[in-house]
Amino acid sequence: MNRRFPKLFLIGLCFLFPTLLLAQKTTTNLKEEGQIQTFLKVTEQIRCICLPSLPIQSCSFNMCAASSYLKTFIENRIKDGMKEEEIISKMENGFGNSVLQDPIVVMFQENGNQGMVDSIVYGFGPKILAQPDGTWINFTLFALGVFGLFGIYKYGTKKSRGAVVTDQKTKSDDLKATTDQIKDKIRKLEEES
Repeated sequence: MNRRFPKLFLIGLCFLFPTLLLAQKTTTNLKEEGQIQTFLKVTEQIRCICLPSLPIQSCSFNMCAASSYLKTFIENRIKDGMKEEEIISKMENGFGNSVLQDPIVVMFQENGNQGMVDSIVYGFGPKILAQPDGTWINFTLFALGVFGLFGIYKYGTKKSRGAVVTDQKTKSDDLKATTDQIKDKIRKLEEES
C-alpha cells in the first residue's frame, strides 16, 4: 500500500506538470524581438474584455473576439513605434481621433460596435488594467489536482483491499466447509455406534 502512493503521485504529476510547462499564453504577428517583448508586456497588463479575471494575453479568439481584435490593435500601435507605458496609458485614457483610420477601429465601426470605438478613442478607464488575482485560480487548480490524486490513491487501495476481503471470505468459507465435514464425520460415527 505504501509503495503505490509514490507511483500514483508520480503518474499524477506526469499528467499535470507538462500542461503547465507547455501552456502558451498568446500569439503575435510581430517579428522583431523587441516588439514581441513589448507586446507581451502590454497584453499582460491589459484586461480581457470578455473574461475580466484574465489578462488579454490569455484570451483566445474562441473565447473573446473583441480581445483578439484589441491584440491586433495593440500590435498596430507597436508597429507605429509606441512604447509599452504609452500604450497602456492610452488604453486607459484614450488614443484620441488619430486612431480612427486604424483597420481594427474601422472594422468596429463597420460592424456597428460604436462602444468599442468610443472606448479606444476616449479610453477604457482604469478597469482595463489587468489586476487578476491568480490566488483563487491557482488554489482551485491545486485543490482539484490533490483531490484527483487522492481519488486515484483511494481507487488503487480499494482494489487491493477488495482482494484481501475476497481472500478472507474464501478462508472463512473453507473453514466452514471443513467444520461441516467434521460434523458429518461425527454424525456418521454416532450413527454406526
